[in-house]
Parts: sequence; structure tokens; C-alpha cells
Amino acid sequence: MGDGMSGPGWMPEAPVTLSRLLAWHPQPIPVLPAACLLAGLLYVLGVWRMHRRGNHWQPGRTVAFLLGIATIIEVTATGIGGYGMQLMSIHMVQHMVLSMVSPVLLLLGAPITLALRTLPAAPHGRLGAREVLVHVLHSRAAKVLTAPWFTLPLFVGSLYGLYFTSLFTTLMSTWWTHDLMLVHFLGVGLLFFYPILGVDPGPRRPNPVLGILELFGGMPFHAFFGIAVMMESSLTTTVFTHHPATWSGTPLSDEHAAGAIAWAFSEIPSVLVLLVLFMQWRRADTRAAVRQDRAADRDNDAELTAYNQYLAGLNQGGS
Repeated sequence: MGDGMSGPGWMPEAPVTLSRLLAWHPQPIPVLPAACLLAGLLYVLGVWRMHRRGNHWQPGRTVAFLLGIATIIEVTATGIGGYGMQLMSIHMVQHMVLSMVSPVLLLLGAPITLALRTLPAAPHGRLGAREVLVHVLHSRAAKVLTAPWFTLPLFVGSLYGLYFTSLFTTLMSTWWTHDLMLVHFLGVGLLFFYPILGVDPGPRRPNPVLGILELFGGMPFHAFFGIAVMMESSLTTTVFTHHPATWSGTPLSDEHAAGAIAWAFSEIPSVLVLLVLFMQWRRADTRAAVRQDRAADRDNDAELTAYNQYLAGLNQGGS
């Protein structure tokens, strides 16, 4: 990438080590870390309001959301942010965390549900933040943006259309387009996993079975992308060609490592999402069984009685 991107971007000069990667080193204009801290503060404030009113909020949701915030900060406000501008392997860690790990954790925190429960209702005839959120959730645009035929091509196209075209070079040329790309990674991940997980209310009713099918529909393309990068005999992008001479490895070997990282990340979050979907499926079956038992208690099992009478009628007719 030459001597760096235009704008106030920090570029490391020392070879990469684990301690340097994890060391606190935000960019001169830390837009994403600041936004994450604000989002975390608002979430904690919402949880505090829930407890103040005496309403229960699952601690696991709070932990998941704050972990999601922490993962974003970890890849944007540490040495990973700087090394990600010079090494494709580190950049790929950023991409995979922001698009596949952080979104899952944030969505498991049910931030929309928390907002709907804590935002005050506007006076009659007026439009407040809560009313706007409800309107957006039921809008036609939300139905389109969360439909599988939109989220799946966007999720897959963000990989192939970015790294195998000149668009990646353009976005890596300035600090603000680079941050915009990182936001895009996070947004695509949120759109893809939001209807699949179905933790928050949405424009369509969540279905664990369909969620599993959508998940399996996207992961093979993701894995194939990693394998394709690993098998390249030449660099797919010119962004990382200026590998510092004192650093170990070559740009091509680093790109192969980036492909391996992309391939590995296609498996790890999928396991977590599958566990969540199976748990939702089991709870849905349990709730359905409870509803049937309650209905049977109310009408003295009228459905079973009617079915037995039907079988008896068939038996008499046969005789």
C-alpha cells in the first residue's frame, strides 16, 4: 500500500507480534471506537431503566451485546487497525470479526427489544423515537432488506465484489473510505444474521428451520472464497504489494494466510448460530406442546374425543 493511505491514518513500522497487535492504539480519528462506546452506554442505560422499573432483563443478553461491542473495539482501536492496512491477513481478521462475530453477539443482545421496552411512548397524535422504530420494523423497506433473496447475495457479493475488483483499492486509499468499508462489513453481517437468529422482532416471523437453510445457503460461498484466495498464484489486489522488507514472509504468503482465515471463520460463527437456532426450535416445540395441553384441559380433550369417535364410525361402517 505504499507509505500509507491519504488522511490521518496510523501505519506501524515494527514487524507484527501478538503484543503489538493487541496493544491499545486507536487511529487519530477513532470514529468506530467512539460510536461503539456510545452504543454500549445507551444499552447499559436501557438495562438500568428495565431494572429500575422492576422488569427482568436476561443478563446473558447484556453480556453478549457488550462482548460484541468489545470485539469491534478490539479490531479497530488496537494495533490490529494499523497492521490491517499493511497485511491482508490482519485485514481479513478485521473483516471476519466485523461481519461474522460482532453481528451475532450484538444481535443476541436483543438491542431492538430493549429499545422497544425502554423508549417512552409519545403523546397521542405525536411521533416519537419508539413509534419511528415500530414503523421502520413494519415498513416495506425492512421486509426487502431482511429477505433472503437480498441478504444472501449481499453477504456473498461483499466478498467477491470487493476483493476481486478494483473497489477494494479505492476504499483503502483514504482513511474515511476505509472506515466506511469497516462499517459496511458490520452492516452486512447484521442484515444477514438478523432474520436468521430472529431474537429481535422483525418484519417477518422467525422460523428456525428457514434460518438454518439460509445459514447453510451462505456458508459454502464464504468457504469457497477463502479457498480461492488460498489457491491464488498471484496477488488478487495491489493494496498489499509493498510489504516492508524487514518483515517476515511475502505478500503472496500473507494473502494465502488471509484466505485460510476467511475459510476458518466460515465455520466458527456458524456453530454458534446453529446452537441458537436449535435451542429456539426446541423452545418453539415445547411452547406448542404446552398450548395443546392447556387446550385439552380446557375442553376435556375434545380433539382426541372427536378423533376416537371418527375411528369408531369408520369401524362400524366397515362392519
